[in-house]
Amino acid sequence: MGAKILIIEDEKKIARFMQLELEYEDYQVAVEYTGPAGLKRVAEEDFDLVLLDIMLPEMDGREVCREIRKISDLPVIMVTARDAVFDKVEGLDIGADDYITKPFAIEELLARIRVHLRRRDKQEREDNILQAQNLIVDLNKYQVKRKGELIELTKKEFDLLAYLLRNKGIVLPREEILNKIWGYDYIGETNVVDVYIRYLRSKIDEPFAQKLIHTVRGVGYVLRDDR
Repeated sequence: MGAKILIIEDEKKIARFMQLELEYEDYQVAVEYTGPAGLKRVAEEDFDLVLLDIMLPEMDGREVCREIRKISDLPVIMVTARDAVFDKVEGLDIGADDYITKPFAIEELLARIRVHLRRRDKQEREDNILQAQNLIVDLNKYQVKRKGELIELTKKEFDLLAYLLRNKGIVLPREEILNKIWGYDYIGETNVVDVYIRYLRSKIDEPFAQKLIHTVRGVGYVLRDDR
């Protein structure tokens, strides 16, 4: 099945028309007819995109959009009969990603949906790539490369490196690293962090001129990629 789309539209004929067209294109579709009901679905379920009418009962689409933006960055396309420039600007300013006016050609709506879903997919892929200089960690593939050379890491080494990269430039105390990577209930050698930092350095630092992992005496470690 394709992406999951939520339609928030009080005109049931229009909502049904969009639902059928989207399902024909193999999207998963949910429909709500009021602002609060639509907002509740967004809060409780994972959607890939929202089609949002402005003129809704109980809570208008602008307020729904503002509330969505407090909890999610999923794409929101406003679909409405209000076609004044002011309305379009306001919709975009409050967090909508796009604005299409009724009546609309279904082909145009489908095209806009595809654009925003591609953009979201690209962003999600980029979010799963961590990098420091020529060190690249692909979280999806569980893969580490430096200068294009594949580096084999154990799971704990990989998790530790990813944590250092996510906090690039921040000095991390040993206790914090221990709690995040091994857990608060870890029972074992207290110098395990130092041991695994040595393992990491031997694989991603020692073979290369530029060192990335640095010790801050008396505190912990930091990964820096300043040249």
